[in-house]
Amino acid sequence: MSGSPKKPQTITAVNEKVLSPSQISYLNSFTFYLKVEKGMAQNSVESYHRDITDFLYFNPKAVEKYRDEDVVNFLITLQDLNLMNTSIARKRVAIKQFFLYLRDQDVAVQVDFDRIPKIKLQQHLPDFLDVDEMIRLLDSLPIETVLEFRNKVMMELLYATGMRISELLGLTIHDINQNDMMALVRGKGSKQRYVPYVDSVAELLAVYLRVQRSVLIKFKSTDVLFLNNRGDKLSRMGFWKILRNAVQTAGIKKEITPHTFRHSFATHLLEAGVNLRIVQALLGHASLNTTQIYTHVDTRYLVETHKMYHPRAK
Repeated sequence: MSGSPKKPQTITAVNEKVLSPSQISYLNSFTFYLKVEKGMAQNSVESYHRDITDFLYFNPKAVEKYRDEDVVNFLITLQDLNLMNTSIARKRVAIKQFFLYLRDQDVAVQVDFDRIPKIKLQQHLPDFLDVDEMIRLLDSLPIETVLEFRNKVMMELLYATGMRISELLGLTIHDINQNDMMALVRGKGSKQRYVPYVDSVAELLAVYLRVQRSVLIKFKSTDVLFLNNRGDKLSRMGFWKILRNAVQTAGIKKEITPHTFRHSFATHLLEAGVNLRIVQALLGHASLNTTQIYTHVDTRYLVETHKMYHPRAK
């Protein structure tokens, strides 16, 4: 991308009151389309909404009057602000989808994204722990107190299933099938899948449900599986703090995030020789590259493969 923008406004969080009624109407219609017709997850819908709002506020005018250079100038300004290319690329996608939607609604938009340069991304391989590092981290977790035991169960389950942190914290007691050692996971776009977990996790979960959760819930009425010390649903930030302390205690020098468990889960199974389709099904990916048609995997074979190859099952 080259060129320089013409005195753009500073990009910042904005209030929708600065947008015109027609812009707000189009934006609300688009977000409704993403949520209801496309079945997009709420977090993704909110991200699209923020990205498009930023663009509309950057150079406010009727949507029919935007041109290619308006989008280019916006993206260049983001680069000048040292925003990561991954974030800029995401904003470009959101804006593109917005204008494509408007075109489908017979709005006379003039922006042509074939003429707008794509954002080049450096290939980034996900961070992961090797098997020894993961086992060291999990085995270092204390279980003396109620909260320590809860933390142990969460991290063991996260690694045993490869689920996302949002999926883990969204579990309810009704999602756990203790007899079959399966968890019902609600993923992106309201998609559901069953994932197995290993015997050692089953034992921990049974104790947690019977003892520690009963203490944490106090006198509240909730079916949320993992609770904080006030009896409410544990937040992402709360888990982040728990994980950071655990990594420091284990003496692991790598930068670990909740998603590291998911990447490690997938890497360890693939390195053990598990078929990519099986890993795909366990992770809840719709396809091998998110664009191909999904090929179903027999659940029994999936469970048997998981038990045979997962490091924690040995």
